[in-house]
Amino acid sequence: MNPTDPYPLLARFNRWVNRRFYGLVAGLPDAERKRDRGAFFGSIHNTLNHLLVVDRLWLDRLEGRSNDIAGLDTVLHDGFDPLAAERAAVDERLIAYVDGLDAAALAKPLRYRFISGTEAETPLHLVLITLFNHQTHHRGQVHALLTQLGMRPADSDIIDYLNDLAR
Repeated sequence: MNPTDPYPLLARFNRWVNRRFYGLVAGLPDAERKRDRGAFFGSIHNTLNHLLVVDRLWLDRLEGRSNDIAGLDTVLHDGFDPLAAERAAVDERLIAYVDGLDAAALAKPLRYRFISGTEAETPLHLVLITLFNHQTHHRGQVHALLTQLGMRPADSDIIDYLNDLAR
């Protein structure tokens, strides 16, 4: 991995931090994971589900696949174990995708359709920035919800990831 190429780094960081969050959330009883805590998507489970929905939407668009996701709050998995398994698979899929990109591909526009049906076109590199930023945004919400429960999520900045790799 070229350290000046941010997308493979961000994809691997994304996997690393998702594993940390899912490992912590796995210890919660199902009722606590699903309790509406006033977050944008209500519960910890629904927030993690939303992240998976959006990642699947973007990856399907990037790979030219169709999907049957009808809304950003579509419930992909009611159970935690299937949600965690798909999260891990999507993280690997994202890594494989970005590993295959070069500068020319990153500059090309991606033509896609939002769930609403609106057509759009965005340079691929900006789509990827959007995807990774979205992950960080909602993981921050999960972090706050876990903190409210008295839990102490581990540090999850890119520098922590890089330090972890160096160990």
